[in-house]
Amino acid sequence: MKMIYSLPVLAILLATAMSSIFVVDVREKVLVLQFGEVKQVVDEPGLYFKTPFIQDVFRYDDRILGLVTDPQEITFADQRRLVVDAFARWRIVDLQKFRRAVGLGGIDEARNNLSKIVNPEVRDVLGSVPLQSVLSEDRVALMNKIRDNARAKAATLGIDVIDVRLTRTDLPQQNLNATYSRMQAERQRDATDEIARGNEAAQTLRAEADRAAVEINSEASKQAEIIRGQADAKRSAIYSEAYGQDPEFYAFTRSLSAYASALKPGTTAFVMAPKGEFFHYFGADPMNTAGSATGATGTGSTVAGGSAPKAP
Repeated sequence: MKMIYSLPVLAILLATAMSSIFVVDVREKVLVLQFGEVKQVVDEPGLYFKTPFIQDVFRYDDRILGLVTDPQEITFADQRRLVVDAFARWRIVDLQKFRRAVGLGGIDEARNNLSKIVNPEVRDVLGSVPLQSVLSEDRVALMNKIRDNARAKAATLGIDVIDVRLTRTDLPQQNLNATYSRMQAERQRDATDEIARGNEAAQTLRAEADRAAVEINSEASKQAEIIRGQADAKRSAIYSEAYGQDPEFYAFTRSLSAYASALKPGTTAFVMAPKGEFFHYFGADPMNTAGSATGATGTGSTVAGGSAPKAP
């Protein structure tokens, strides 16, 4: 019977003992509060005790935490603009100040309050220098200045700002569009210049080629005329030699050539008497002088279709 009554008592004692013990991890810090008043600050890992059912334990992260600020447009001392955001690393160093500053909001409220400190510092520090300073070796000194200023103000929150870094420095969208348009115009101008130079070079090459072609054609025509003149001279020499050997045969062959040129089949039709020097060999024996004379004075006949007489 006593065992039955002792079990609830043992359970109550065990629950009381368990509620009076708490463990602090190496990654956290602890505040022990009694009716809202801080009774103990624990920043070392281990096993600790508290008054059960009266004191409460509040745990806070003791690690280095990060904060990414919202992008903001900065106007520099030279009136140029950039969109800048920053990354801050921070840590809780004073739990009592931190508790008073953020209340029950915890880490999220602390990040919100820290953003309100870091963003103005970024804007004030960068707004006091020209844009070139951010793009040069002075960037590190500027980030350290932002960190120091933010650290001094964040101390009231129980926070230590370990570092601040600028993560993005971009042109505003309207400036980006203008820059892209200017770059496009510059590339287009360069392309136009290249095309113009190419066309100029092409015209030069084409003119040189045309001149070379004219020179080559002129030289070829010159050589052809020379060869043709030499051939004509040789032909005349052959004709002269043939005429010297047999004048009658020479006259006959020359007449046949004239007939062939003048009386082409299907293209010439005329009616006339076969009289005159041109028709000397029509209807006559070319080898008989008397016949030639008779053929020259014969009666008129009709010549049609351009048919030339056959050679005997």
